[in-house]
Amino acid sequence: MMNHVVLTGGRITVSLTALKMGLSTIEVGWLVAVFAILPMLLSIRTGRWIDQIGTFRPLAIGGALTTIGASLPFIFPSQITLLVAACSIGIGFMLVQVATQNLLGQADPAKRLRNFSWLSLTLAGSGFAGPLFAGLAIDHLGDRYAFGLLTIPPLIALLVIHYVRHILRAADAPTGAKPEKRRRVMELAAIPPLRRVLGVNTMLSGAWDTHLFVVPLYGVTIGLSATTIGIILAAFSSATFAIRLVLPFILRHVRSWTLVRVAIGTAVVVFVVYPWFRDLRVLIGLSFVLGLALGSCQPSMLALLHQHSPPGRAAEAVGLRMALINTSQVSLPLAFGALGTVIGVAPLFWAYASTLVAGGVLCRNPPAESPTDTA
Repeated sequence: MMNHVVLTGGRITVSLTALKMGLSTIEVGWLVAVFAILPMLLSIRTGRWIDQIGTFRPLAIGGALTTIGASLPFIFPSQITLLVAACSIGIGFMLVQVATQNLLGQADPAKRLRNFSWLSLTLAGSGFAGPLFAGLAIDHLGDRYAFGLLTIPPLIALLVIHYVRHILRAADAPTGAKPEKRRRVMELAAIPPLRRVLGVNTMLSGAWDTHLFVVPLYGVTIGLSATTIGIILAAFSSATFAIRLVLPFILRHVRSWTLVRVAIGTAVVVFVVYPWFRDLRVLIGLSFVLGLALGSCQPSMLALLHQHSPPGRAAEAVGLRMALINTSQVSLPLAFGALGTVIGVAPLFWAYASTLVAGGVLCRNPPAESPTDTA
């Protein structure tokens, strides 16, 4: 959570600082894309590394990189340090995220889904708090001191990691299993249940990114102010936080794939009807409903990912998942930006709705879940 605050707040702080330094919007776009490009390239290799050495060192190194990334523009404000900050924060959070998900997934199936539910809840809170924290700091203290304040959360995280280092190292103790020969990542994609989980997860993540990218474009075309667009997006974030408050209780009674199917169907309906409305109350309501649907799926996807991963390759599977998500975060804005100039904004909603329909086909006969997945 502490490192995620830096990621979400750092994206805004880096982009606004870069604009004030005179960079063009295209240059700022590529600068922000660096947050995802390097993790996209490195996350699979990172997962393999974590499978071999455990979680303590990746957590410590990731927290240190995140701290360095936030502190450099505070100490030496320049365009170069902004680029280094984007690289360091993106890679640092990727290390923390893969290690954390791998550690939580090592629990018994009865506890695994609960672990990921609480992880998703904390990330929803930091996803809401990070941009708010950064925006307030920029308005009241300036860009430079906003970076200074963003160094505090990862420092707290590093202190916690140091405090529980003995527990983390005990969890990293060898199990006695013999290391297997080097394997290719395509072997993971060749496992049918895992391939289906990764495919559906990427589509749902793409729906999240589509909403965050296309709604501002749509708001501008219908004359909404930046504040109003922010309110619509805030409704989405608040919904993801709200659903994750009650998700541990919902998951006791609802199967994971059932939640996924409901989320896909809800997202299709929302994307289809979104361009037909201009009333602010309706748009806020649609954003909130979409947030409830998409916010309910991440714990289930993570639990299913660990369930269907081969022994000793769970972190590598998590890295593959992050690579696919980061690819979506980089490619969708570029593709939609190009398509929007040709076909307009409204068809972008419908184009991704059709993609989600294809994802729904993958869920018609989902792979079997463990009997404790709803525990």
